[in-house]
Amino acid sequence: MTDDQLAFLDAYSLAGLLHSKKLSPVELTQMMLNRIERVDKRLLSYATVSHDVALKQAREAEAMIMRRQILSPLHGVPIALKDLCYTKDTVTAAGMPMMRDFVPRYDGTVVKRLRDAGTVLLGKLTMTEAAFADHHPDVPPPINPWHEDHWSGASSSGSGVAVAAGLCFAAIGTDTGGSIRFPSAANGVTGLKPTWGRVPVHGAFELAASLDHIGPMARTAMDCGHMLGLIAGADPDDTVALHAPVPDYVSGNTSGLAGLRIGFDEAYCAGLDADMQTAVQSAYKVLQSLGADMRHVRFPDVSDAVADWGTACAVETAVAHEPWHPKNKHLYGPGLGGLIEFGRSVPAVEMQKIWLRRRAFTGAVRGFFQDCDLLLIPAQPMASPTHQEMTVIGTVPSELARLIKYTAPFDMSGNPTITLPAGFTAKQTPVAIQLVSAHLDEATLVRAGSAFQRVTDWHSRVPPRL
Repeated sequence: MTDDQLAFLDAYSLAGLLHSKKLSPVELTQMMLNRIERVDKRLLSYATVSHDVALKQAREAEAMIMRRQILSPLHGVPIALKDLCYTKDTVTAAGMPMMRDFVPRYDGTVVKRLRDAGTVLLGKLTMTEAAFADHHPDVPPPINPWHEDHWSGASSSGSGVAVAAGLCFAAIGTDTGGSIRFPSAANGVTGLKPTWGRVPVHGAFELAASLDHIGPMARTAMDCGHMLGLIAGADPDDTVALHAPVPDYVSGNTSGLAGLRIGFDEAYCAGLDADMQTAVQSAYKVLQSLGADMRHVRFPDVSDAVADWGTACAVETAVAHEPWHPKNKHLYGPGLGGLIEFGRSVPAVEMQKIWLRRRAFTGAVRGFFQDCDLLLIPAQPMASPTHQEMTVIGTVPSELARLIKYTAPFDMSGNPTITLPAGFTAKQTPVAIQLVSAHLDEATLVRAGSAFQRVTDWHSRVPPRL
């Protein structure tokens, strides 16, 4: 197997080679560091490469594996972190130039758990400013490895690009309005947004406290399940992290989907572009062929959740940035700065109305999943927008609402979703679908995603010229 072939292996298969001593963690990590040096000059997915830290961890992993002391299913696997995860030995800037010299005194909970699991941390990945929609004007956005004219997603853009380009075997992303799902779709990788509170957020830069989710991005649903198993669970340092037991997310993933009730709402999924519509229809047939009980349903109206998301996010972001804004407002980019200014202007009465509508929507979604196990929807209404198209979308409120129609509602309700590669456009850029489940039922998402990926190959395709 060549180095380039090895770089695009799924994380769990790679771990099998490491744990059977057919592959050296040190040699693999050095190969990945060399590959980052060579390939990422063009793609710009890494904010910081942790060369010395990664090799030290690889040597420790190799010594333990040689003694058959395997800490986790991904022990020795090189991964990367979105640059809002606190790392005690590496700068954590969260896409904000004013934080370029900030080195935390401690690891965030997710980072600590990944270290304890023996993964090798290659570095920190480029992201939008403080995890909102736009990259800071001084931070060049990562380049989509499938086509440089197309959007690489926000805000976990570096995570999506790095996984797709074979520059890490899995990555951490975060999602407040779609920022695991958009870059997963844009770059043709799998992303799992867990239930809100399922993964602790202690030691991660906050954007909007009640909307922020941390989750894995990888080549396969199985890899996402393994990653989630390492980072999920209660945390004494995070009082909002859920105390529910963490299941084995990957057990039983060799079966079909017989009896699994999957809802599809034609009205909710109306208005898709041709490529997106084809992908959703094809996914419907694949899931049905796997034995799923496909049901035509009516999903709760998402209009209020979509309309309210921006205001809710703005107010919570204004609170999160009180230590720096407005006294350092001149250091902010126009997108994030404008969001904070808007958030500071919202009346309390309006926020209470939003909170009540949000509670009602969350309850309606909870009721929906009494009769369905999963919901099939697109990742976004347009298959693979270009940078030019995104510029227009960002300035037209109706188009922005259309873009987040399939993402923001599930940040508002806190339901978990998995994003799966499901096709390609005529320009050979990726197309993705989404499955949504009830709270804390990520295991069903992994099961369905794994079944889908056993009979399709969209997730295994790699960008050209890499």
